[in-house]
Amino acid sequence: MTKELEEPEEPREPGPPKHDAPLAPDLATGVHDRRHRTHRPWSARRIPAALVASVILVAAAAALFDVVAVRAGRPAAAWRRHLADELATRPLDDVWVLTGAAVAAALGIWLIVLSLTPGLRHWLPLRSPAPGLRASLDRDGAADLLRDAAMRVPGVSRARVRVRRHRVKARADVRFRDPQQVKDDLTAVLDEERDRFVLSRPPRIVVRVRRRTD
Repeated sequence: MTKELEEPEEPREPGPPKHDAPLAPDLATGVHDRRHRTHRPWSARRIPAALVASVILVAAAAALFDVVAVRAGRPAAAWRRHLADELATRPLDDVWVLTGAAVAAALGIWLIVLSLTPGLRHWLPLRSPAPGLRASLDRDGAADLLRDAAMRVPGVSRARVRVRRHRVKARADVRFRDPQQVKDDLTAVLDEERDRFVLSRPPRIVVRVRRRTD
């Protein structure tokens, strides 16, 4: 058996390293791609849906049972006769009629608002490097991380952070150093920590400091 000699490869000119796939715009440059814009996840609305379904189920079951009883030759239930009499005799400007209409309208508006809004306001959506990928950050978790970052600033003895959708409010007590310098350093640290979250809509940082001597 003989082994054929392999032809030596020609030396290649050095060039830039090749990547199998380019990095995502969000991860490479930190700029958010509008094509992959993420939104707050929609709530399942389990509790309102369960309440509405339960009320409709109970009312429909009671009415159906009474109708079947009447078809079977029994008299109608007292509650249905009373309800029919009240609806037939009470005028439209009656207090109870207006109250019932107001309650029904309020419940209808509440259901419409629930169906048109996503809910889950306690979660902040993160930027996504690709469509179909979604992630969210809890506001309390973000506030804890920002508070820990604030406590690392020299001069800060106590910090309180509240995270909202469009604003982060940070309050800090200063024991030493100039309060203005502490405020500038605290703002820079919080801005850097907020950028690490990679939020879809980064909230604005608002910092307030006060000197404590006690």
